[in-house]
Amino acid sequence: MAGVEDLHAHLKGGCTTVARAWAITRRDGLRLGFTDHDADMAFEGLVFRAGTGLTARALETSTGLSVDNSEAMGALSHAAIREDDIAAGRFDGAEVVSWLVNWADVSARKVIFRGTLGEIRRGGGAFHAELRGLSEALNRPFGRVYQKTCDAVLGDNACGVDLVSPAYSREGSVEAIDGGRSLQVWDDGVHAEGWFAGGQVAFLDGEASGLSERIKRDIPFPGGRRIELWTPLRAGVVAGDRVRLVAGCDKRMATCREKFGNLLNFRGFPDIPEEDWMAVTPARSARRGGGSRR
Repeated sequence: MAGVEDLHAHLKGGCTTVARAWAITRRDGLRLGFTDHDADMAFEGLVFRAGTGLTARALETSTGLSVDNSEAMGALSHAAIREDDIAAGRFDGAEVVSWLVNWADVSARKVIFRGTLGEIRRGGGAFHAELRGLSEALNRPFGRVYQKTCDAVLGDNACGVDLVSPAYSREGSVEAIDGGRSLQVWDDGVHAEGWFAGGQVAFLDGEASGLSERIKRDIPFPGGRRIELWTPLRAGVVAGDRVRLVAGCDKRMATCREKFGNLLNFRGFPDIPEEDWMAVTPARSARRGGGSRR
């Protein structure tokens, strides 16, 4: 807290030497530092680069559970933030920390914002990124969902399926690209048609390394599989890139039992009454067949 107290003492002096600094930590672990000062600064094990063109509007903070928000703006720079990385989703959900810093003594600083990057818009050589505060996570629903299908995510703690097992994942190389939504991947034909439908393809190397996409259709053919995606590829993929295919689950009890042998962890309610049954009213007739009464 000494650094915060030193900053407060400096601000009370009237003539100040303060600047703002931002640290962005992507989900792949890459950390980037920016500042609106005219010289680089270094603290927290990171160099905050000047001249990157990154700025931020005034932060809106409040007490209670309302979401703090702001917007970061900057120029797309090859050395810092590239348009290709934004388009590929590498900055989606990245952690953001902002400080108010005495640039003459960087030990005098205070965290003024902590959150994540939200929606990112780009165009005209610039980008606009929404900043979402920590309370944004409280907008997510919690608790069980009472439905016929399973509410667990395949492979999570509630599900318990080991997706690393060769029975549910397969590594191979891309043989061909058909447009932006379809891949031909080498495969030995062990898994049945549709085994990976609803799952995901993770890219292990190449320009798309670290990214993944959801699988819409999985169609085997001799020596390979045709993988159709729900969304277009967000980065360049070429023949020879290594990928990992992960099995999909349609959340049905039969699939949990027969495909994954995981019925004990099934979290759905297959026998729950449907809405039509719940709306049935008592009837005087002893016959329930629906035919005419005679």
